[in-house]
Amino acid sequence: MAEQTRIDHLVGQHAANLSEQLQAHRQQLFPPDTRRVLRRFTSGEVADLLGVKDAYLRKLHLDGRGPEPEIRAGGRRYYSPDDIKALREMLEKGAKTPGTYLPGRREGDHLQVISVINFKGGSAKTTTSAHLAQKLALDGYRVLGIDLDPQASLSALHGFQPEFDLVDGGTLYDAIRYDDPVPLSEVIQKTYFNGLDIVPGNLDLMEFEHDTPRMLVNHSGELFFTRVGEALSSVDADYDIVVIDCPPQLGFLSMSALSAATAVLVTVHPQMLDLMSMCQFLLMTSNLLGIVADAGGDMSYDWMRYLVTRYEPGDGPQNQMVSFMRQLFGEHVLNHPVLKSTAISDAGLTKQTLYEVEKSLFVRSTYERALESLNASNGEIETLIQRAWGRD
Repeated sequence: MAEQTRIDHLVGQHAANLSEQLQAHRQQLFPPDTRRVLRRFTSGEVADLLGVKDAYLRKLHLDGRGPEPEIRAGGRRYYSPDDIKALREMLEKGAKTPGTYLPGRREGDHLQVISVINFKGGSAKTTTSAHLAQKLALDGYRVLGIDLDPQASLSALHGFQPEFDLVDGGTLYDAIRYDDPVPLSEVIQKTYFNGLDIVPGNLDLMEFEHDTPRMLVNHSGELFFTRVGEALSSVDADYDIVVIDCPPQLGFLSMSALSAATAVLVTVHPQMLDLMSMCQFLLMTSNLLGIVADAGGDMSYDWMRYLVTRYEPGDGPQNQMVSFMRQLFGEHVLNHPVLKSTAISDAGLTKQTLYEVEKSLFVRSTYERALESLNASNGEIETLIQRAWGRD
C-alpha cells in the first residue's frame, strides 16, 4: 500500500524549511550587524538625475560648493544619496524656474496615488512598482510605497522579510482594519532610499478580505472602499506620490486601493493568454467599480495607462500583441515598453532593483539597455504626474 502523507504536515514542513533558507540567504547578503545602504552614484549618473552636465558638477566641486564627493581611482567622483539631496536643495535655490530640481507638489497640488494593478501573475507588477517608486525618489519626489500584496514581494525588495520582521503586525491592515485601527504613520517604515518610505505587507492583509464580508452582512455603515483613502489622508502633507503595489486579485483590498487612486497603471505582458486574462480583469473591474461609484465612491482618475512589460523586441507574436493593443487603446498604452532583461532578473536574485545594484556586475550594454528602458517608461509616468498638477 502506498505511503500516505497529511498534506497540512507536508506543506507546513516545506514552509518552515523554505523560511529557514530564506532567512539564511538574507543574513548572508545582509548580515544582522550591517545596515542596508544604497550605493554611491557616479558623477555622470548624478548629472543625468539632476539634468545638468557632468562638467558643471565638477566646477561646483572645484569651487567648493555643494557636498564633497568621494574621490576614487582616476579622480572619479561618487556621490551618496544624501549628497544628491543636498545638491538638489542647493541648485533649487538658484533656479529660475521653481521645481527644476525639486519637482514635487506645490501649494494646491493634490497627492498623486498610483495603483499598479493586474490580477494575472507574471506581469511584472511588483518590479514595476519598485522601480517606479525608487526612480521617483531619485528624481527628488517624496514617495510612499505601499505593499498591498500579502505575498509581500515589494517588502522583500526593500529588506523586509514578513515572517521575521512583521510578526506583530505593521502592515496597512493595521491602519484600515474596522476595529481599533492605528494611524498610518505608525506602520510607515523608512528605507535606505532617500525620499522613499514604505508600508510593508504580509499575510495579515488577507484579514481585510475576511473582515469586509462580515461587516457588509452586519450593515455596520462602514464603507470598505474608503478605508485606504482615509488612511492616506492622515499623511497627505508628507508625500508627493504614493505607489501602491496591488495584490494579484480583484478583491476588497484592490477595490479600496482603486477608490483611493488618482491614477491607475495596468502592467501587461504582451502574449495572447495575458491579454485574454486582462480582458476578464477589465470586465470585472468595470462592473465592480461601477457598483462602488453608485455607492458614492470617487472613480475619477487623472490618468490610466497600460505598461507593456517583459517585452522582447525580436519576438514577432509579441510585436503583434503590442500593435493590437495600440490600435485598441491608443494613447492609453505608454509609448515605451519595459524590456525583458537578465540584468533586471539577476538584480532581483539579491533582492535589489536595477537602480541600486552595482552596474559593474553586468555586461555594460545589457545593463544600459535595461536601464534606458526603465528610465523611458518611468519618465513618461513622471510627465503624466506633472500634467495632473497642471505643469508640462
